[in-house]
Amino acid sequence: MTDVISLLTFSDTSKAFTAYRSTVVDVDNQSASHPRKTPRLDADSDSGSASRSRDSVKGKNVDRGGPVRIQVRGFSGGIVGSALNKVSDNLFVRLSRSIRALLEKGSNELSTTYEGVYTACRGVVCVAGRGEGLYEMLKAEIHRCVNRLAEELEKTNKEGVEWIGHFVETCAWFEGQVALLESLLTYLDRAYVLKNPSLPSIHDLAFTRFRERIFSGYFIVEKLQKGISTWVTWERNEGQVHIHRPFLKELVSHLITHHVYDAIFERHFVEQTREYFSKESYQMVEVEKAKAKVFLAHCNQRTNEEQGRARDVMLDGTIALVKDAAIRALFEGRLEWMAKEVFMECKGTADLKKAYALFSSVDGLPVLCREFKAYVQKTVQDLVKDASKDDEMVNRLLEFKSFADTTLKEAFLDPSTKQNNQDFSYGLIDAFTKGFKARRNKPAEQIAKHVDRLMRHGQRGISDAAFEALLDAALALYRFTDDKDVFRTFYHRALAKRLLLERSASDDFEKAMLKKLKEKYDPEFGMGDHMFNDLALSRDIMQEYHARIRDDSSAKKLSVMVLQRSVWPFLARKKDVDLPSSMQADLNHYTTFYKIKHQGHKLDWDHSLGTATVKARFAAGPKDLTVSLYQAVVLLLFNKETEIGYRYILEETRMDDGELKRTLQSLACANKKVLKKRPAGKDVNDNDVFYFNPEFTDPRAKVHINSIQAKETRIYISYSVGCLVGRGNQRTQSHIEGDRKHYLDAAIVRIMKAKKELSHEQLKNETIDAVKSHFVPDVSVIKQRIDGLVEQEYLRRDEEDRNLYIYVA
Repeated sequence: MTDVISLLTFSDTSKAFTAYRSTVVDVDNQSASHPRKTPRLDADSDSGSASRSRDSVKGKNVDRGGPVRIQVRGFSGGIVGSALNKVSDNLFVRLSRSIRALLEKGSNELSTTYEGVYTACRGVVCVAGRGEGLYEMLKAEIHRCVNRLAEELEKTNKEGVEWIGHFVETCAWFEGQVALLESLLTYLDRAYVLKNPSLPSIHDLAFTRFRERIFSGYFIVEKLQKGISTWVTWERNEGQVHIHRPFLKELVSHLITHHVYDAIFERHFVEQTREYFSKESYQMVEVEKAKAKVFLAHCNQRTNEEQGRARDVMLDGTIALVKDAAIRALFEGRLEWMAKEVFMECKGTADLKKAYALFSSVDGLPVLCREFKAYVQKTVQDLVKDASKDDEMVNRLLEFKSFADTTLKEAFLDPSTKQNNQDFSYGLIDAFTKGFKARRNKPAEQIAKHVDRLMRHGQRGISDAAFEALLDAALALYRFTDDKDVFRTFYHRALAKRLLLERSASDDFEKAMLKKLKEKYDPEFGMGDHMFNDLALSRDIMQEYHARIRDDSSAKKLSVMVLQRSVWPFLARKKDVDLPSSMQADLNHYTTFYKIKHQGHKLDWDHSLGTATVKARFAAGPKDLTVSLYQAVVLLLFNKETEIGYRYILEETRMDDGELKRTLQSLACANKKVLKKRPAGKDVNDNDVFYFNPEFTDPRAKVHINSIQAKETRIYISYSVGCLVGRGNQRTQSHIEGDRKHYLDAAIVRIMKAKKELSHEQLKNETIDAVKSHFVPDVSVIKQRIDGLVEQEYLRRDEEDRNLYIYVA
């Protein structure tokens, strides 16, 4: 006879009820009569046909399409019930032993197969209805298991990373056993726990207890964190990957599984990182006195190491936290020092780019920007104030400006927009502007001279675009100077000399430069158009003059430029050289021609910028000497005398004493000595005697002899009527300041005429605003000009408020 419990625990596909038919009957919902056996009809071969026959006999209307309700009776008591209870008790005991064996580390006492455990759980929960007892028994076993694991972890002799390895092994075993229990006790989870929402699942029950006992205990957590610190400190000190790093990867995985990663690992690791690198920073900077460049490279190396370690072991969210903690700890209290030193030691954009990235990561860009501005300003000030290298000033400034611009473009980029950081760009402009103020006027003067050299030399094999870039670079420096009038004055005079002496490399570039200066920088550069007009008219007049004179006339070699004083930046000379009679005759003839053509015009001759070609015969052969008109006048005296004293030359030429000495120096004391003097020396004295040097040699047939300029080249600014006159002396600055006073006087009167009355502070600010396109005046000079206008009765002070000025009509 088939066992009842076996029948009830067969699978759905078993033939249990076919094999054990005697206790199975159909139940009529409307009849309470005792069940009885029904004999099988001879015509039916199975229970299904027998049922159909009985239904037909009873006359019941049975729905064969729906479910069939089956009831098993007689198990609540008696022999069968006792047998069933005994069986369920045996199953419960078997389950209890199996669960205990599964939750005991190292136990091999599982008395049944996994299938037996699974089947027993189904019998206890689904058949015997003892899910609650099984659940409580499981709960107790889990508690005992976790307690044993905790005690084992606490008592082990292992330390550091090895202890972490043991811990990881324990976690892996426990999680594996819990997963096995979940699989074997599936019916407990699905048939009992699901019907009781207040109860946690087997997984949650086990993991919650594990978390409460293992991760809430101070000892185990301390051992964990100590092991973590030991591992990472070893790797940082040795610069190598620890052999047990895989333990840490597994540890992170287990901590995440138990939802304690943030509390136990991440926070501790970040704090330990901060502590470690704070000490390292102090050791390097304060004790070892490391250079900023070395420290910067170390910081980059360290952050990369930390980022790589975190990426290999930890969660993605922890990587940024660890990197931030490391760099902030290294830079804590070092930002000011780093920012100051980094620009002194790091000259390459690669190093500065790394510095920018590090400062950006610790919100230190304002500090870096401030020190960048201070560094640029100090460098510009040093370049500008170095009077011994004035001739190199602009080239050095351009070189430094190129470095600063490259740094902005390549190193100081906003990571989000990939554009230059505007704070650094504005800081660069401010720094250059303030740096130029360290020496008033000189930067503007040198920039003008630099442009003059470029215009004289021309392209020299480079393209138009490259040459224009050189000019634009120089004008970029011009933007930083407040002394716009100084630049304009020097540029104006240099332009005049280039045009008159035909030393400009290209008239097209000259015109393009004037147009750019006029449109983008200063409208007063429009005077260049008038200068070109004068030159064009002068050439036309000379062509007409040469056409009217005889072919054999010496005036055929004469070239005269007639210029307007209001356009050209020279003063009329009160004293000039006496020309030889033949030269003067040609000039007089031209003057007569010009006055007939242009009645009412006055001509003032200026010979300071004149040139001449003199044929000289030396022992080595004849040479053509290209000299200034002053040099030519002196050389022609030696056609009559072989030796001439200085006083005689001065009397014959009636030249200015200083001008004559410089002229004789260029002929007798420079590299090309066509004259000699007694006594020999570099300076010319009143008692010196000069004589022709027949031994002079030069490989070229045409020899150019330069004039010697005054030591300090300065310019008069004048717009009086007359012809052009040039003069070099040391009083130009005073003349520039004189012109500035006129600008200020005119601006103050114009402002007061419009406003009628203003306080001193208001008038000062209005005046600075009015003239800033030309220059930025000193406040003391403005006060002097206001006081001067009060004395001249253009203004007066209020009787009650002496700080208030009133315009006097």
